[in-house]
Amino acid sequence: MFPRVLVRHVAFKPASTFSTSTSSSFFSSPSAMSARINIARPASGGYSPDPHGFANSRPSAGYRAANPDDPIEKLRAFARTVEDYVDIYSQPLKPHLPAIGRFLIVGTFLEDSWRIVTQWGDQLWYLQRHRHFPWGLSHIFLIINVITMLLGSGAVITKKYSEYGVGGLLGVVVAQAFGYGLIFDLNFFLRNLSVIGGLLMVFTDSMYTRKKIFAGLPTLSENDRKKYFLLAGRILLIFLFIGFILRGQWSITRVFVSVIGLAACIMVAVGFKAKWSAGFLVIMLSIFNVFINNFWSIHSAHPQRDFLKYDFFQTLSIVGGLILLVNMGPGGLSVDEKKKTY
Repeated sequence: MFPRVLVRHVAFKPASTFSTSTSSSFFSSPSAMSARINIARPASGGYSPDPHGFANSRPSAGYRAANPDDPIEKLRAFARTVEDYVDIYSQPLKPHLPAIGRFLIVGTFLEDSWRIVTQWGDQLWYLQRHRHFPWGLSHIFLIINVITMLLGSGAVITKKYSEYGVGGLLGVVVAQAFGYGLIFDLNFFLRNLSVIGGLLMVFTDSMYTRKKIFAGLPTLSENDRKKYFLLAGRILLIFLFIGFILRGQWSITRVFVSVIGLAACIMVAVGFKAKWSAGFLVIMLSIFNVFINNFWSIHSAHPQRDFLKYDFFQTLSIVGGLILLVNMGPGGLSVDEKKKTY
């Protein structure tokens, strides 16, 4: 049997029976208002903005406003202004930069194929007399070089099968280094490293337009390949300037140009302000090429003319690689890209 429960009956008044003065005096009372406000607060300890202790315990130092009178801030503001003006006035040229860069890169191969054809007898004599090529092998070597350079240059310029064209031109660089016995010539070696860097820039540029290249490399994504090829191309491009520093007579002007150029080369290699440093090298190498490798000012029968012409077109190829770097940027493995992340 359930126990009894005593229920007390309380009589309630209707709401209308409460006086208006009583209710208004209750809600307007200071003690009542403070009681309502403090209902949700803990009884002791006060309010804590970080009750779980997840926030940084060290006080924030805040951000300092840039001082407009600071010389460094003035220099940064000037640099930003120059960048804005250059971006504005270079807009009409930007769509044509890839085509200009590609054409300049293959310029040395087009000139080399033309020279072999026009100096066929001299080329055969050198290979057979000094390099000890057999009679038929020297002909085959020159014919393969000419055909590969023409087809590879055409593929690079037209952007059709650019990766195969780059592979063929790389093979020509290596074959000529061994065939002509110039592999141990330091100046030739450094210049050809820069030419290889320009070809890598062409290869990277072609990867932006083709979705699948090297399907047999599943461990690397497309972006990873672009980053590594861009890094290799940037580093190899600067070897031409290193060769310029190592050869020739020293003077005050040469020291000044070498220091500034070396600083720009380091910036290109690490990817710090890479577009601007590459643009500076384009201007510097173009001026250097016109005034130093001016083969047109030498008589056609002079033996120095061919050497200057060869250096002129090789420098043009490296300038083309730098132009592609200006167009594409330094890639993910660079200081500029890390600054965007952090």
